[in-house]
Amino acid sequence: MEGDVKKHVKKRYGEIAKTGKTCCPSCSCGPSTRDVAFQIGYSEEDLRSVPDISNMGLGCGNPVALASLKVGETVLDLGSGGGIDVFLAAKKVGLKGKVIGVDMTGEMVKRAMDTASEYGYGNVEFRLGEIENLPIEDASVDVVISNCVINLSPDKPRVFREVYRVLKPGGRIMISDLVTEGELPEEVRKSFEAWAGCIAGALEKSKYLRSIAKAGFRDVMIVSESTYDIDVSEKIRGKITSVQVEGYKL
Repeated sequence: MEGDVKKHVKKRYGEIAKTGKTCCPSCSCGPSTRDVAFQIGYSEEDLRSVPDISNMGLGCGNPVALASLKVGETVLDLGSGGGIDVFLAAKKVGLKGKVIGVDMTGEMVKRAMDTASEYGYGNVEFRLGEIENLPIEDASVDVVISNCVINLSPDKPRVFREVYRVLKPGGRIMISDLVTEGELPEEVRKSFEAWAGCIAGALEKSKYLRSIAKAGFRDVMIVSESTYDIDVSEKIRGKITSVQVEGYKL
């Protein structure tokens, strides 16, 4: 099933990149991308400071707001999509820093690259690749961020090992993601649309944190969490939580 999940997710997000629309059975066409951005933690100032086209109404948090980024740091964004978090991070690290976005969907990478070129971002880069096999050198980044993407991977332990590999000693993570409170119904777990909608692949909260710690990270903790009810069905309402997780590589 792993290969089929990846194919479906890749196809779905390729379509979103081309159309700019997130409409699908698990992604309601109701709220605007701007409204969704406000709901998941972006501020008016955040949205004013980045190109409108980079906000695609995707994600479940605002990792840049909690990552305490510093001028000159190198940041990696897993599953960078339209680039909103890359562009927000680019302003934090300045021209002496660098932000790299990795996405497995060629259409998303092209969209983000075109936006970076059009708006003159000189300290960002977008690379095509899978988060289970990052096209990034060992011990080369200071901070890894991600926004509701790791739950899309069928092999999360491998993702966390890759993140550990590319971080410098002393590096840190700030990850926004969805986790579950209890088990999801089997029909949800097997639904490709629920996978693409960031629901079916969500791990139980304690298991998610253990997976990060098992990869080698220390001081793993949830710094913020809230119930996530955007575009979820009644059968799983109250079982999905948005978490913001930090951890450190010694």
